[in-house]
Amino acid sequence: MDPLTDAQAVRAVLEGQPEMYAVLVRRYQDVLFAHAVRMVGGRDEAADMVQRSFVRGFTRLGSCRNPEHVGGWLFRILANECRDRLRARRELSLETLPPLPDRAGRDPDDDAHTEELRARLDAALDRLEPEQREAFVMKHVEGRSYEEMSTLLGATVGALKMRVHRAREGLQHLLEVYR
Repeated sequence: MDPLTDAQAVRAVLEGQPEMYAVLVRRYQDVLFAHAVRMVGGRDEAADMVQRSFVRGFTRLGSCRNPEHVGGWLFRILANECRDRLRARRELSLETLPPLPDRAGRDPDDDAHTEELRARLDAALDRLEPEQREAFVMKHVEGRSYEEMSTLLGATVGALKMRVHRAREGLQHLLEVYR
């Protein structure tokens, strides 16, 4: 672990030691990558988004108001990147979803059945509003508390609870439609 705090690393970068940004990249790249993969699906696409987020963070580091919480600030940059990507994907309508294979006659414990369910869930997640998907993933996939989500996203706990609730309703509806 690096002996520097986040604030010390930020201060060093801003005072002319750009190589110290690597401390922040090492510290936060795994958590940002994991979130990006869960949000956009593909590992290559997620890696590109994380890299763009780190570049954007580096170029705008002086605008980080609270260097002690630069990790949350970087997370918000990535979260915005993910939302923009998901909005671009939503141009497809529900009618363009591929038909799902028929499950009749399959053993429920079969790996193929599990993959089918995963595909259905991924397709449904892709159709949620980006803010709802983000809140659902953070709460139910990453296991974050509403308070932590609030800190990372800069939204109120109440707003996040509503997003998660709406995401659950949307997923339920979409999964019933494509049963």
